[in-house]
Amino acid sequence: MRLAACLLLLVVGACDIVSRDDKSTFPPADRPVSDITASQFSDEESRDRVNEAETVMDMADIEKGMTVADIGAGNGYYTIRLAPRVGDSGRVLAQDVIPETRDRLAERVTREQLDNVSVRLGEFADPKLPPDSFDRIFMVHMYHEIESPYEFLWNMRPALRDGGRVVVVDADRPTNRHGTPPDLLNCEFEAVGYRRVVYRAMPNIGGYFAMFETVGERPEPGDIEPCGQD
Repeated sequence: MRLAACLLLLVVGACDIVSRDDKSTFPPADRPVSDITASQFSDEESRDRVNEAETVMDMADIEKGMTVADIGAGNGYYTIRLAPRVGDSGRVLAQDVIPETRDRLAERVTREQLDNVSVRLGEFADPKLPPDSFDRIFMVHMYHEIESPYEFLWNMRPALRDGGRVVVVDADRPTNRHGTPPDLLNCEFEAVGYRRVVYRAMPNIGGYFAMFETVGERPEPGDIEPCGQD
């Protein structure tokens, strides 16, 4: 009888067949999102003049033999610098969500003969990384472009190996101005079961460096408590 009543109500649009406590539903982000305006943050020469990549790789403890994912790799500024850093025994997976950007980066990787680099297309809410595969995951100048951060971080978490860490570099400004306030970043990561282990200001690039590790069990999507902005 209850099913029949539900079907009858559905005809007139009054039956909600999805529970409000659905554990498969991720909460929306209570913040604006920056548009993806370019495939690079700045020109590579300017970034090298302030030693950006080397400084970030040093702080992230990148060593020979590591496997690293470069999420939102763009034109490959970090990808091509990570490749020699991890060496022939290491691997770099460069990912982007724009097919044309992915293709250009793949051409660059081939042209520069980076045999330890592979290039992959991701999705806006899922980086599409293989599980239990990465010692470090880089997210450089792109976190503010993620529309569904809880879903993205939840999907990304299984890709980390034991002891693996996520590296975030971003500007300390609102998310609709191509940055992420550090407290908001920390809150969103914590909501999905990460813990910040390193935070350092990087005034030379107008931003900061943060590194996270996983802690505890990955929460059910419906149990994630979203963060607000004060």
